[in-house]
Amino acid sequence: MSTIPIVPDDAPFTPEQRAWLNEFFTKNFASLGQTAPPAAGPAVPVTVLYASQTGNAEALGKKLLKELKKGNFLPTLHDIAAYDRSNLAEEPNLLLITSTYGDGEPPDSAADFHQWLHSDDAPALNGVKFSVLALGDSSYPDYCQCGIEFDNRLAALGAERLHVRVDCDVEYELGFKTWSSALIAMLAPAGPTVAAATALDQEEEGYSKTRPFPAPLLRSFNLNGIGSEKQTQHIEISLEGSDLSYEVGDALGVMPVNSATLVEEILSFLPFNTNVEVATTDGKEMPLREALTYHYDLRTLTQSLIEKWQSRSGSPFLRSLVQAGDKQAYQDFIWGRELIDLVLDYPADFRDAEDFVGVLRKLQPRLYSIASSPKAHPGEVHLTVGVVNYKTFGRSREGVCSSFLARLVAGDTSGVYIHSNPAFRMPAQNEAPLIMVGPGTGIAPFRAFLEERKATAAPGSNWLFFGNPHAATDYLYEEELKQFAQDGYLHRLDTAFSRDQSQKIYVQDRMREQGAELWKWLDYGAAFYVCGDASRMAKDVDQALHDVVATHGNRSAEEAAAYITQMKKDKRYLRDVY
Repeated sequence: MSTIPIVPDDAPFTPEQRAWLNEFFTKNFASLGQTAPPAAGPAVPVTVLYASQTGNAEALGKKLLKELKKGNFLPTLHDIAAYDRSNLAEEPNLLLITSTYGDGEPPDSAADFHQWLHSDDAPALNGVKFSVLALGDSSYPDYCQCGIEFDNRLAALGAERLHVRVDCDVEYELGFKTWSSALIAMLAPAGPTVAAATALDQEEEGYSKTRPFPAPLLRSFNLNGIGSEKQTQHIEISLEGSDLSYEVGDALGVMPVNSATLVEEILSFLPFNTNVEVATTDGKEMPLREALTYHYDLRTLTQSLIEKWQSRSGSPFLRSLVQAGDKQAYQDFIWGRELIDLVLDYPADFRDAEDFVGVLRKLQPRLYSIASSPKAHPGEVHLTVGVVNYKTFGRSREGVCSSFLARLVAGDTSGVYIHSNPAFRMPAQNEAPLIMVGPGTGIAPFRAFLEERKATAAPGSNWLFFGNPHAATDYLYEEELKQFAQDGYLHRLDTAFSRDQSQKIYVQDRMREQGAELWKWLDYGAAFYVCGDASRMAKDVDQALHDVVATHGNRSAEEAAAYITQMKKDKRYLRDVY
């Protein structure tokens, strides 16, 4: 029997793993299309846990649950934050899907479970079989770190791997499909059924990430005043005719388009004929210029890209960088550089255009927190986009998607889809108080929250903390916020304009200043939301929250931490951070 090459070379596996999987699929799926034998024996129990920050892991968990239900399985699906950990040592088959966020940290929902699992309180897991699917982004140094740590710890506690951990980059669909199909086949009592093996390949109907809607721009304007060092675009997009719907708290995925100027510059320095067609990552044939414009990432450097580039370059520096394998050295080199820097400063000898695009990453959509309520703006979706412009190594740089959106004029279209984020929902009870911390563009979802509160005449109180450099030029949505207050839907507003006085003041400082009142709201049952920068702001706000609970709730540091952990479990502390 010849091996079925079902796992392509660009799948997220080592050559040895690809060979094993190809052989596995050959043995188990060679008879697809024939009548599968009926499942025999008792149903196989499978527990699926997901740890999600923005909804991807949760969506994949639900997809896996749906496929398991088609076979002879007894599957259950749990948010890891709500999972009864006392059952862990008794699980016969455990499948864990987890993302990584921030500096290699577990998602908020998984932080408590992660800490417990790595403590002396964790039980021995002899008899438990498991497998981990790790979601991440290889442009960050701690790629899939949370998944790696879960995988290693489960094994260290005595659990047996059903299948090797699969680390998925931002384009995670192929990795998930291969991992889940293999596990369904391995666990099935009488081998895989046709339904279980093939359903994972089916396309979702309607507009989605794989089939974005060409949405026309309705309106776009700069929210910052004259003299501001920032450019923040308020963008209104039409969803008419798409059948797309969203809830407040969701995000909009936008398919960016690379700058024509940058594409032309890269093409002018490539050492081969560029007037040719290439096959894109989707298998479509098109001119190289078009492929670089719409399909390939020209901004992000990764360790993998540098390694592939070095193998075609005679640069002694790149060779020493690759041979050293120093993660920090890679990050120091990558900072502030893009593909054009490699093209100009470290010329590589590519055979042809196909060889060149073969080392590039697929251009990925960007997610933006939705800044509107569908009840207030039917058929529309609004965004609050900080336009990225900066200069490094003597070159002007720009954010690929923010600059693309800023260049659009009314009537221009962009490919969009809705990214559901169930981990950032408003409380089901309209009377529940809301505390919202959203400096800069982090105000986006809270504009949507306030619109929703007003549209539903919700009686709950609302408190917003907003910050930016200067009140005169950077007070985003100032008039709207004042109107919400006048209409009785914004009960407290605390601003922190950091550079309007000699000593910088941030939203976390305002939280501490208002600590006594903030604690009253929390003690009454308020839900606490944070949106914005994950690396600094969100951590500083989290520390301020701990300080407020400890000081004004008369708790020790440990008791304050336990209180906030319970807030997360009760979905009263939710973050949309990036």
